[in-house]
Amino acid sequence: MTSAPMWQGRRMKLAIYGSGGFGRELVQSALEAVGPSGQVVFVSDDVTQVGQTVCGLPVIGPDQLDCPAVIAVGDPAVRREIAERVSAGELAALTHRRGPDVVVGEGAVFCDFTVVTASATIGRHFQCNIYSYVAHDCVIGDFVTFAPKVCCNGNVHIEDDVYVGTGAILRQGAAGKPLRIGKGAVIGMGAVVTRDVPPGATVIGNPAKPMEPRA
Repeated sequence: MTSAPMWQGRRMKLAIYGSGGFGRELVQSALEAVGPSGQVVFVSDDVTQVGQTVCGLPVIGPDQLDCPAVIAVGDPAVRREIAERVSAGELAALTHRRGPDVVVGEGAVFCDFTVVTASATIGRHFQCNIYSYVAHDCVIGDFVTFAPKVCCNGNVHIEDDVYVGTGAILRQGAAGKPLRIGKGAVIGMGAVVTRDVPPGATVIGNPAKPMEPRA
C-alpha cells in the first residue's frame, strides 16, 4: 500500500487521534505520508498522556490540534463522537491502493496490505485494518470498521456504524440483489456471512447466525 495524505499541497504535519494499539499501527504509514521533512503527533483525550511520547512521537491534547488528523479509534460510536468535535477541515485520510471508479469519503484509514478493487463507494471515516479488502460494486456507509483480514466480496452493501470482526467473510452478492448488512450490526470474528444481517444484530459462526442472548 502506498499511503498518501488527502491534504497534499498543505504543510506536511499530521495528527493521529488516539494513541492506542490502532494508532500505533498507523505510525509508519503516517510518517511515509508526511515525508522526511514532515511531523506526526498523537492526540489524546487522556490528560495523563499529554506531554508524553508514544512510539517516539509527542502527545498533544485536543485543544492543541493545529493540523489535519486521522482518527485511529476502532469503536464506530467513539469515532463518530470525535469526528463531531473536530472541524471537518481538519480531518484527513490515509489512502490506499484502489482500482477504477472508487469513491472514498473523508477520514478513511486504510492500513498496509489493504485494497479496494473497483466500482466501490465508501463512506466517511471507514477503517480498513491490515489484510482486509473491499471488492467490486460494494457500498459501505459511514463509520464502518473492518478488523484485520476481513474479506468483503463483491456487491455487498454495509450501512453505517457496522463493526466487522477479524477474519470475517462476507459472501458475494449479486447485481440488483446485494448482500446487506444493517446499520449498527456486529459481525463476529471468523463469521461467514451468507445472508442479510438486520440492523443492530450480532452474528457469529459459519454460517453466521444471530448470537443467542445470555440467560
